[in-house]
Amino acid sequence: MQARVIPIVAGGEVQRERKRGGPKGRRADAAQVAEVRETLGDAPRRRDLLIEHLHKLQDRFGHLSAGHLTALAEEMRMAQSEVFEVASFYHHFDIVKEGGATPAALTVRVCDGLSCELAGAQRLLDKLPTLLGADVRVIPAPCIGRCEQAPAAVIGQNPVPCATTEKIVSSVRMGATKHEPEGYVGLSQYRASGGYRVLEEFLAGKRSVDDVIGTLESSGLRGLGGAGFPAGRKWKIVRAEPAPRLMAVNIDEGEPGTFKDRVYLERDPHRFLEGMLVAAWAVGIDAIYIYLRDEYHGCRALLQQELDRLRADPPSAGLPKIELRRGAGAYICGEESAMIESIEGKRGMPRLRPPYVAQVGLFGRPTLEHNFETLYWVRELLERGAEWFSSQGANGRKGLRSFSVSGRVKDPGVKLAPAGITIQELIDEYCGGMLDGHRFYAYLPGGASGGILPATMNEIPLDFDTLQPYGCFIGSAAIVVLSHQDRATDAARNLMRFFREESCGQCTPCRAGTAKALAIIEQPRWDLPLLEELSRVMRDASICGLGQAAPNPVDCVIKYFPQELGEPK
Repeated sequence: MQARVIPIVAGGEVQRERKRGGPKGRRADAAQVAEVRETLGDAPRRRDLLIEHLHKLQDRFGHLSAGHLTALAEEMRMAQSEVFEVASFYHHFDIVKEGGATPAALTVRVCDGLSCELAGAQRLLDKLPTLLGADVRVIPAPCIGRCEQAPAAVIGQNPVPCATTEKIVSSVRMGATKHEPEGYVGLSQYRASGGYRVLEEFLAGKRSVDDVIGTLESSGLRGLGGAGFPAGRKWKIVRAEPAPRLMAVNIDEGEPGTFKDRVYLERDPHRFLEGMLVAAWAVGIDAIYIYLRDEYHGCRALLQQELDRLRADPPSAGLPKIELRRGAGAYICGEESAMIESIEGKRGMPRLRPPYVAQVGLFGRPTLEHNFETLYWVRELLERGAEWFSSQGANGRKGLRSFSVSGRVKDPGVKLAPAGITIQELIDEYCGGMLDGHRFYAYLPGGASGGILPATMNEIPLDFDTLQPYGCFIGSAAIVVLSHQDRATDAARNLMRFFREESCGQCTPCRAGTAKALAIIEQPRWDLPLLEELSRVMRDASICGLGQAAPNPVDCVIKYFPQELGEPK
């Protein structure tokens, strides 16, 4: 299209301005537009499906070229800047600028989270590039949710548990194999053991909504993703909002040290699905969106398989609309409003509140947001009753907790134990004790953001509200155990590096604060007054929990491990 020349009179003189014949920016190449259309097929071009479409392109071509991003923007009738800002926000999208080198055909990601660092991840990162050569890209990755299998790696999309250089090299050369989870319960086995009977009773009107919600409230079941909000109260709040109501399920457990959702999902997905459908029935949900982290590739295939089976043979009243959405590598999307932004196809940036997601959530509608494990317990709790669940606690606490335990113990893994158990009891009675040659030195009671405590504080009940007086919290019950061969200062550096990389960048206290804190604690001697001031600003002024909790490990090291800083006790 030729540009038109339009005369403009200014100051008595005729000037000429060239009017553009199309939108500003790069023009889409016809061949690349055709490739994008072929890749997307007949999928809707809705704005909220942008991340799903980016995944399809990356899965096919191994990266996102500038040309394909331009073509995708044209196909979806979006600004190129919108497409680029979303694609560049998430770790798992490899953007190749015009004329840039494409990444290697195969990528090996080695987890450098705290548990994997303790198990030797850095040695893998040092040796693998030479052993694998230039045809394989080796990069560090934030926690991939396999802390009990440390050090863990991912070849392409296939995990390598308890990785060694020999194991990874062999897998690359022979082709990584997929591992079927042990003890897996599919739809037929689940129904044979009474599965979906609870849901069928509710659909048949044998129990009222008020009865179900009352049971949840009496049991004391709280949100098990970290916030701990009472589940029954949340159902009542959302149910009171005007329809249509939506539901968002958070399976983006990116907190270093956390892997419980993955373990349960790999073994008994329908227990979670039944709890989800009970919640949808009780609250009056029109559509459900399940947000699963991209690192759980095998879980995604299993969950999609079981959803398809359930759709083919649903409960008597059928199913609401259920969409499985794929994360793209962003810890911040574990925060409920950031997850909702991501489901809508945007950058995963937390929203300012109020309004809360229960009032104005997904697509502007009242939204019931839940963690996977909270829903996982709904069936059993309703079958056995509130008293059964609330009577399980220890040391004056109520309920059960799924502790993700990793680090220097003989038997790491998910340990179902009474709420209120102490770390010493957990190590001795559930984990087989400490590894040979290791003495208990310190522990993280609530993952990366939950703080660090010394072994001398080993009698604190592990539960909601019991750790706050010590500057810690239980969060998602991710326990990382350190020994006398480790240093709390090194753990704090690892965690702050993680927070710096995972900050969404929206607010200055978190974006600049995590970077500044890391720079300070990487020095031989820490500037304690500056760290104290920085911690206060981050806690008071950060938009979401990432920035507010990021100072916890550093503050705990200063308070409980002064000997490592060369300070007097």
